[in-house]
Amino acid sequence: MSEAPNPPAGLELAPWPQVDFAAFGEVQVRPLSRIQKLVGSFLSRNWVMIPHVTHQDEADIGAMEIARKALTAGSGIKITPLAFMVKAAVAALKAYPQFNASIDGSGKNLVFKKYFHIGIAVDTPGGLLVPVIRDADRKSLPEIAQEISEVSAMARTKGLPMDRMSGGCFSISSLGSIGGTSFTPIINAPEVAIMGITKAFLKPVNVDGQLVWKNTVPLSLSYDHRVINGADAARFCIRFGQALSEP
Repeated sequence: MSEAPNPPAGLELAPWPQVDFAAFGEVQVRPLSRIQKLVGSFLSRNWVMIPHVTHQDEADIGAMEIARKALTAGSGIKITPLAFMVKAAVAALKAYPQFNASIDGSGKNLVFKKYFHIGIAVDTPGGLLVPVIRDADRKSLPEIAQEISEVSAMARTKGLPMDRMSGGCFSISSLGSIGGTSFTPIINAPEVAIMGITKAFLKPVNVDGQLVWKNTVPLSLSYDHRVINGADAARFCIRFGQALSEP
């Protein structure tokens, strides 16, 4: 049987349970992929070392969907909702620079970044990869959509070199095409926050006494509580949502 995973330095955890699962019935053993082992080690470190808090909110994307369809028709490039969310992340990062920061290796300094590189989580057959869209503030929506399509295809087929997955300021993990109502995304260190997106739904809203159905997307913002407080997280989500509702 393989060795149990080692806990991070400084943590005294109970040993990992060693179980002969075959004693209880038929099993199949399948080794973890290289990506799963690598990503798993990073996720374990980040979850244990970063004090996570997740703030939940919603955004009206009715106007975004109208603009998205018109832009797709006009540009000839399929503009996905994720492209708008990348731009919304840039708008929110500009409004609240503490989200575009990282604690340095010494743990004593906060480094504020003047660039806007946005990571997007991509589900691949081998495991999760996070390519980075660099200088998203300088790119148009069609350019971002085209790059997302290209790096996602590359991640699922050939894989990605480390330089395409490094230097990120903030990440987006979108499950909107699959489902769900909310989740707690794990921060991609050394970033200090990550936005989780789940499936949009129609929500009844009272507008001037009239029942109006709003196209609504749930937002799940996980943040590093050492750097960001709850009020900042609420404001960040509001600004993120405004960028989506007023594209």
